Amino acid sequence: MEDALLLHRLQFAFTVMYHYLFPQLTMGLALLIVIMKAIALRKKDERWNESARFWGKIFAVNFAMGVVTGIPMEFQFGTNWARFSSFAGGVIGQTLAMEGMFAFFLESSFLGLFIFGEKKLGQKGHFIAALLVFLGSWISGFFIVATNAWMQHPVAYSLAADGSVHINSFWGLLFNPWVFLQYAHTMIGAVVTASFVVSAVGAYYLLAGKDEEHGMRFLRIGVVAGLLSAILVAFPTGDLHVKMVYEKQPATFSAMEGHFETTQGAELVLIGQPDMEKLSIDNPLVIPNFLSFMTHYSWTSEIKGLTSFPKDQWPTNVPLLYYAYHVMVGLGTIFIAIMAASAFFLRKKRLGSTRWLLWILMLAFPFPYIANTAGWMTAELGRQPWLVYGLFRMAEGSSPTVSAGNSLFTLLGFLGMYFVIGVLFLLIVLRHIAVGPSGKSAH
Repeated sequence: MEDALLLHRLQFAFTVMYHYLFPQLTMGLALLIVIMKAIALRKKDERWNESARFWGKIFAVNFAMGVVTGIPMEFQFGTNWARFSSFAGGVIGQTLAMEGMFAFFLESSFLGLFIFGEKKLGQKGHFIAALLVFLGSWISGFFIVATNAWMQHPVAYSLAADGSVHINSFWGLLFNPWVFLQYAHTMIGAVVTASFVVSAVGAYYLLAGKDEEHGMRFLRIGVVAGLLSAILVAFPTGDLHVKMVYEKQPATFSAMEGHFETTQGAELVLIGQPDMEKLSIDNPLVIPNFLSFMTHYSWTSEIKGLTSFPKDQWPTNVPLLYYAYHVMVGLGTIFIAIMAASAFFLRKKRLGSTRWLLWILMLAFPFPYIANTAGWMTAELGRQPWLVYGLFRMAEGSSPTVSAGNSLFTLLGFLGMYFVIGVLFLLIVLRHIAVGPSGKSAH
């Protein structure tokens, strides 16, 4: 069963990480498309409509991939994680059902109208369709985050006689204090991804010398949105979310920061490698007292070390959690620097001719995907060894009748299938980018 549990976890980790490559772009891109349509309406500029239509088609392909890769995860709740579903289905079933019934149908219905109904709807109706697609995607994100937030910080529940949990306050579930910071951090992170993707395509057009007018439009909207979102994802949302982890999951916080011993005036580890035998950080680069200051706004406040907590409450894989968190924070800092430099040259009207910076913008687009993935790894690894923090452990949640062989076989199947559809997705999107917003080949 230990081997089976590991494979159940690997399978779900792979499918959810692959799946989230797509919603993060759709959620962020939905906002940018609304902005493009609003500018087109205000300026009565058909070129902005061309931009919105161009990104709307990429949105649609990306949305379809999100649907295809999202469906298997729901089945895994009933196959690989049946005992967890029996325990928590009375709670998480509510938010997951609402996501499907309300948000998904709102988004998918108006996406069809946005893609195919512009002539019938007119420009104002087309803008409303874009706005409703945006609302649907962001409401969908809220219900998914609310589900995860309950697993991180369970509230508004009662234990039934059979040991399962049920909601005793629907609004308490939706207004879980964990939800709003996690939701804001997640959605702004999606805007970072979309901003870098839009900027990368704009940079490509300028470097290739094709569709340069649209390229500059993409750069303007991508860089401005990218700078704002890169700052907001770090401060205040990221900072406040880490403070909530410190308050609600203190052992997780200590593991994330690589802080092993209780200290007055704790240092902030920027770089280093955790040594779990010595319970220390090798080759550390630190800022003295800064962890205490960031957590309590006091240079001398006490921060509990990981060794202060019982070992059965430690995150299951401390080094991986530590690295995931530091990758997320490190990349987030780089994003601010890239977008700040780009905004400076944009303001000086020199971004289009600054080729070294255009190359950076074009090649940087994969890194927000890595940072968002590392962020979710931080959240999920930090919650372990619990499936529902403080209530239900990981080892209790897997299905006893699904063998290690079955999980390995289906994991290999997912790997092969997702590789094929991933290649097809890239070919479709790259072909669309090559044709360009104006319908002319960009090569």
